[in-house]
Amino acid sequence: MIYPSTYSIVAYDRMENAWGIAVASKFLAASVVVSWARAGAGAVATQAHANASYGIHGLELMEDGVSAEKVINDLISNDPDRDIRQVGLVDKNGDAATYTGQSCHKWASGLTGDGFAIQGNILTDEDVIQRMNKTFISDYDQPIHWRLYRALLAGEQAGGDRRGKQSAAILVVKENGGYGGFTDRWIDYRVDDHPDPVIRLGEILELHDLYFQKSPRSDQVRLTGAPLCKLQKLMKRLGYYHGDINGWYDAQTRKALESFVGTENFEERAYLDVGRIDRPVYEYLLNHF
Repeated sequence: MIYPSTYSIVAYDRMENAWGIAVASKFLAASVVVSWARAGAGAVATQAHANASYGIHGLELMEDGVSAEKVINDLISNDPDRDIRQVGLVDKNGDAATYTGQSCHKWASGLTGDGFAIQGNILTDEDVIQRMNKTFISDYDQPIHWRLYRALLAGEQAGGDRRGKQSAAILVVKENGGYGGFTDRWIDYRVDDHPDPVIRLGEILELHDLYFQKSPRSDQVRLTGAPLCKLQKLMKRLGYYHGDINGWYDAQTRKALESFVGTENFEERAYLDVGRIDRPVYEYLLNHF
């Protein structure tokens, strides 16, 4: 029988009105089985001898306003194999609940806090859950995806899945949070098979911030003078630009930048109509090529 030994956290971010899950496991693509979330409903992590219908039905019930605790009671009451299940939920209001069946392989248990639930099975010991809890609480001022990630990393550093490592993932949903505002999948990254999946997941989240975060105007570079000369020189070397290295933001330079920035997928962080670019992207372009 498939048994995704797993440690996970489900959480609600009241500031963003977002729901998220972070999970790691010695199991191929664990998130496919474990992670379920829907904006306006909540988030579910179903694991151990996982019953994927917990994710489907759990979200349906929470979307209708049923509390996380009552959803768990409803799910396990209709499941003859509830003793080998583990599940954590956070509902549309941010209330959390967790359940660990009495026959889950040790070490196995979970805990809840304000707006989150943490659970794990086949862990090295209780410290995995406690370290995740402490880290998540202490990172209260960080973005939700980094709070989830750092909790996951703390769990790994405390021992994690005692069988080893294979996959890790983060899923965060909020209304119109997806690309272009068409879906609720705000952040959705998976490392399905890797010797160090939690570390690799952190590297991907750093790329997410690079491509999709926004800098305040005070941290934007004006495309003129010496900063622009550096970009002109770089673009000339790469074949995008064929004019003089003069620091003038003229039509030829703008056209070259549009092509360069578009090729590297930084359109959301370059404001070429007003001649500005976010500093992290500017520095990345200069240092990466």
